[in-house]
Amino acid sequence: MIVCVPVTDGGRVGHGWGRADRVAVAAVSPGGIDRWEEFDVGWNRLHDEESEGGHHARIARFLTEHGVEQVVAGHMGPPMEHMLAKMGIAVSLGADGDAREAAMASAGR
Repeated sequence: MIVCVPVTDGGRVGHGWGRADRVAVAAVSPGGIDRWEEFDVGWNRLHDEESEGGHHARIARFLTEHGVEQVVAGHMGPPMEHMLAKMGIAVSLGADGDAREAAMASAGR
């Protein structure tokens, strides 16, 4: 399963999704994390520079390009949750602590 999670510099789950500065894309299997890549996305800065629709489109493109099947985050707004549901991407909210552990837990490991 391909999981995306906002991450802090210290490797913890970032609180917000749509305003994340950095995210990790992880390939999670029953054996653990097979691949972990971090990306500086700058969504925190870009969020207020364009319309909500444009911001959502940017995030949707990123998720599609990386084959993301599930997003794990501490929080996200209802419009973002709605968009991800329409894309068929599962959402797991309330995540906290170590980002790698949160990615593994959300993928059913």
